[in-house]
Amino acid sequence: MAAVVLAATRLLRGSRAWGRSRLRFRALGDRQFSSGGAYPSVPLSAPLPGVPTPVFATADGQEKFETKVTTLDNGLRVASQSKFGQFCTVGVLINSGSRYEAKYLSGIAHFLEKLAFSSTDRFDSKDSILLTLEKHGGICDCQASRDTTMYAVSADSKGLDTVVGLLADVVLHPRLTEEEIEMARMAVQFELEDLSMRPDPEPLLTEMIHEAAYRENTVGLHRFCPAENIAKIDRDVLHSYLRNYYTPDRMVLAGVGIEHDHLVECARKYLLGARPAWGSGAAVDVDRSVAQYTGGVVKLERDMSKVSLGPAPFPELTHIMIGLESCSFLEADFIPFAVLNMMMGGGGSFSAGGPGKGMFTRLYLNVLNRHHWMYNATAYHHSYEDTGLLCIHASADPRQVREMVEIITKEFILMGGTVDVVELERAKTQLMSMLMMNLEARPVIFEDVGRQVLATRSRKLPHELCALIRDVRPEDIRRVASKMLRGKPAVAALGDLSDLPSYEHIQAALSSRDGRLPRTYRLFR
Repeated sequence: MAAVVLAATRLLRGSRAWGRSRLRFRALGDRQFSSGGAYPSVPLSAPLPGVPTPVFATADGQEKFETKVTTLDNGLRVASQSKFGQFCTVGVLINSGSRYEAKYLSGIAHFLEKLAFSSTDRFDSKDSILLTLEKHGGICDCQASRDTTMYAVSADSKGLDTVVGLLADVVLHPRLTEEEIEMARMAVQFELEDLSMRPDPEPLLTEMIHEAAYRENTVGLHRFCPAENIAKIDRDVLHSYLRNYYTPDRMVLAGVGIEHDHLVECARKYLLGARPAWGSGAAVDVDRSVAQYTGGVVKLERDMSKVSLGPAPFPELTHIMIGLESCSFLEADFIPFAVLNMMMGGGGSFSAGGPGKGMFTRLYLNVLNRHHWMYNATAYHHSYEDTGLLCIHASADPRQVREMVEIITKEFILMGGTVDVVELERAKTQLMSMLMMNLEARPVIFEDVGRQVLATRSRKLPHELCALIRDVRPEDIRRVASKMLRGKPAVAALGDLSDLPSYEHIQAALSSRDGRLPRTYRLFR
């Protein structure tokens, strides 16, 4: 009986609590909600009084504006591209790099990259520069390639005046103290040691293939400072180089995410009439030579059996890179070559064909999927103002080098053959996709604006490039591939090269109909 009474009491309490809960929710339901206690009578569908009207980015799939370019009286070009957002990327791009070092010690551009954003006339140290940028949420970087040196800063757009003034000081008024040069020597030495020890040989092979393709001229000169030149490069050598190549007519001040008029105003304030630290004398030793493709072979015998030790060591591999001359990025055939490179694609045996590779590219379908012993097969396309190089990098066990080389030469020959329409459309779609995805990043837009204006004084917008890509036909691919195959090959080889075919045999294979290497017969092995 007591249990029944207890159960009834609990039920009664529950019904009362439920009744109170219903009354509370009914009261809440009758109340008009608002976005905050300060504005109880304003519905969510109406803007709050006294609050600025929000500004939203539009997304119509195509840029409605063009890159604006202004040339100052001293020849400096100022280029800008609008982009929604609070931050901007601004930098100075200069026609200077390792290709212009023919009359100098090789490695100056490499040194200048390491010395960038050090002390200047206005800033006592690199820390002072970083603290100044920190006030505007900024970061800085410098990259030197074969043909361009780029100083860049990303910061809040409100600090544009400070950023341009800092860039002008860094580019035109570096102190280059003995202590800073010594620190740069240590950084260069460390990078060279790292380059020779790292498991990934691609940067070293890229250097070697350029050296083979353009023997001792322009883009074939060393991008990294040779070890024997590290101690020879001093302040006088650097100033001599800067005097000839850091001139306003060889520079572009590019900005993304800022107003063009404001950028031009800052450029006039800090870069027009500025006297650089090395003096304002006229340039006398500017190298204006055009790249001369030579072809050839560069070999580096090296023990690759202990490149990466540990619980899962790298297998011993021999790396081969074979290249042929393509065209410059100023020529109309640049777009078909870019599509051809995407059609070849490829990657490593440990990748699953991620963005930029594609599991349906030729090097995946015809090489990696059919030859399990191939560790890598990747196509690369390097293009410059006056030349270009399309190459394939392949890796395999040293005992299978000859077979690997023959597989790659066959793929080169097949480039000039039949092009499947589905295959071509897939490559074009993938190329356009990569282009548009990369150009979503502000620093990438900045580099694209700067490099195009530096080379052509204008910029093709993404939708214009996509239209050119769509226009590529199978006959365009066959035409550029056939033209490329008529040239001499460039070959770079790294590792155990005891079974590497001779350069003459590789050249003969690329001149044949089927890409096969000439047969060799040995009495003893």
